[in-house]
Amino acid sequence: MALHKDSYVLLNDGNKMPVIGYGTYAPQKVPKSLAEEGTKVAIDVGYRHIDAAFMYQNEVEVGRAIREKIADGTVKREDLFYTGKLWSNFHTPERVRHGLEKSLEDLQLDYMDLFIIHTPFELKPGDDPFPVDENGKFLYHNTDLRDTWKAMEALKEAGLVKSIGVSNFNKTQLEWILSMPGLKYKPVCNQVECHLYLNQSKLLEFCKSKDIVLVGYSVLGSSRDENWIDQNSPVLLEDPVLNAIAKKHNRTPAQVAMRYQLQRGVVVLAKSFTPARIKQNFQLFDFQLNSEEMETLNGVDKNMRYLDLKPFADHPKYPFADEY
Repeated sequence: MALHKDSYVLLNDGNKMPVIGYGTYAPQKVPKSLAEEGTKVAIDVGYRHIDAAFMYQNEVEVGRAIREKIADGTVKREDLFYTGKLWSNFHTPERVRHGLEKSLEDLQLDYMDLFIIHTPFELKPGDDPFPVDENGKFLYHNTDLRDTWKAMEALKEAGLVKSIGVSNFNKTQLEWILSMPGLKYKPVCNQVECHLYLNQSKLLEFCKSKDIVLVGYSVLGSSRDENWIDQNSPVLLEDPVLNAIAKKHNRTPAQVAMRYQLQRGVVVLAKSFTPARIKQNFQLFDFQLNSEEMETLNGVDKNMRYLDLKPFADHPKYPFADEY
């Protein structure tokens, strides 16, 4: 199927997700106003899929940008696909709706197009998003993910969200939900780190076999946030193989890295607060990679995560101990 700027994937519940999303995450030191400005630029450029989260602490700004673009006639609400995320201190069933409503209140929106469980591991319920004990160790909780999922299904039935999905889940964790008794709605997607150095080929195949869309974050590498990312890790966009193919097509390495994912059937999220780059990252539809180039790029995989979440490695639901 030929890809174009209005291309979307059909989700397993019948809703449509645009194949390119604008990601709004930034390290804490970045002013929140940049998320607002970036979102407005993205909508002007043509992005119709906006990805944010409670944990990014910028939904007030992102919501303001969305409402401004609706008010000035650039888009209608139904033209946009907004993704939000249930943070890890809201996993207990009675707190799931509370987590969603906090975000909707910040956004000043009536509903979300997609609401996903941000991580499979849970932190202690309460107002602190990163609760720790007196020694600075994270305080865990361990609700059955299937109970959290039932509460997510209730949000869909209440019309507060159109679709529900998950993020950072491994194959086993997806299977817990898919095999649960009384399942009403399968997750429509699994949003995971996915790029040339971690191409997730096994997880992608598994998700396709279950009609679950793989949504890739960090497709251009990562924002290299010192809190989470090893500063010695290689810079993806400097990869020589990627750069050689980009040069051949007279494209940026970022455009080729994103086009590669689109041709594999991955929905891509791209983050930038630079207007020229936001625009560039959307210009993916007037070139194509041939099968040989795709194969060459497959060979760049190092099975390497930028975001390893090692501080949570002792949580019973830490997702990255499994192969995929």
